Amino acid sequence: MGVKESGMMRNYTKQDIRKFVEEENVNFIRLQFSDILGMIKNVEIPISQLDKALDNKMMFDGSSIEGFVRIEESDMYLIPDLNTWMVFPWPSGKGKVARIICDVSLADGSPFAGDPRGNLKRILVEMKELGFTDFNLGPEPEFFLFKLDENKQPTMELNDNGGYFDLAPMDLGEDCRRDIVLELEALGFEIEASHHEAAPGQHEIDFKYADVLTACDNIQTFKLVVKTIARKHGLHATFMPKPLFGVSGSGMHCNVSLFKDDENAFFDENGELKLSKTAYQFMAGVLDHTRGFTAVTNPTVNSYKRLVPGYEAPCYIAWSAQNRSPLIRIPASRGISTRVEVRSVDSAANPYLAMAAILKAGLDGIKRKLEPPKPVDRNIYEMHLTELKELGIGTLPTDLDHALIALSEDDVIQDALGSHIFENFMAEKKIEWDGYRITVHPWEIDRYMKMY
Repeated sequence: MGVKESGMMRNYTKQDIRKFVEEENVNFIRLQFSDILGMIKNVEIPISQLDKALDNKMMFDGSSIEGFVRIEESDMYLIPDLNTWMVFPWPSGKGKVARIICDVSLADGSPFAGDPRGNLKRILVEMKELGFTDFNLGPEPEFFLFKLDENKQPTMELNDNGGYFDLAPMDLGEDCRRDIVLELEALGFEIEASHHEAAPGQHEIDFKYADVLTACDNIQTFKLVVKTIARKHGLHATFMPKPLFGVSGSGMHCNVSLFKDDENAFFDENGELKLSKTAYQFMAGVLDHTRGFTAVTNPTVNSYKRLVPGYEAPCYIAWSAQNRSPLIRIPASRGISTRVEVRSVDSAANPYLAMAAILKAGLDGIKRKLEPPKPVDRNIYEMHLTELKELGIGTLPTDLDHALIALSEDDVIQDALGSHIFENFMAEKKIEWDGYRITVHPWEIDRYMKMY
């Protein structure tokens, strides 16, 4: 499903799509896009409307999508990216269904500033102006599986008691996970690893890296497939960062690298740790803007229940090539596989926005020739507060409110989002935070009702 197919770059034409429709007996096509919060939206059309869609004439009402536009400027067009053509392998009861991911344009044909995918393309143009050709992403999304009740509603009951890399009979999610992998492979994903994660009911499936736009498309498709197949097994898959107290939450570690043609710009045979100046500058930029982009990479109230000491998730702004407690880790592979692993991101993030923010932060480090602090090769979780201060190790925002404040103070990350997305994202998230802040939670009742 990536940009490469049988070693060749995809470059589908309208005629190719018409041919695929006929060969696969496709009856309906979903024109898919993502809103600012990363929710997948689609307009489903019958094959009779295919030519209209291929000619970029498929209009929809943008005012009906949260955070898109006001009613008086609502007419928008879906511009199909033909290279994202995919036929869903599961039956729909009404013939085969395919999808094409679309960019969103205004009535005059110009890109819509509130389209997250189009916004990422804007940052990629900036990257190319600096002489780089590709920004690659290899994501590691984690998720939990919970049982459905008799009404097909999710419960808090796990379907297994497995742990990290466990096998059956402890890992009862193995059959579901295997089916997910098979469906993904049928769609063209190259699966690199699939295993039970540390917490009961928690799973991880890693797929091969791709250019960042394709990888973000893949993440959205991955979530859809995981949820669809889980439901067939009587399970609910959730990418909520911290659904259970007392166990590790779910993250989406992002392995990223910049390329100049076929050369990995992060690799230098003669550099310290065999990393290039570009790699160090990129990493320094990411560390410098981490607090600013955390609201984007960890966008929910619940995200901050994961980012606490003691549960493997990073909450300290540091880097290392040796241990996993800092926010950035440099995996051991070198050469073309040299990469920077950003460990704070979770799967609740809109991948297009998260990657725009991380790329923009790294490019800022390259532009300003920043140098990162020294690596921290000890377990940061075991350090005292005074030691953290002495080493200059900062912390991530502790809740969504502080993360939004940090975003409001970071001009570079605001520019990564563009003014339309930034303003609408902030408005949405302030409502979310206020709703949480004024709610009286069961913990408070248990703690204070009798005490006072």
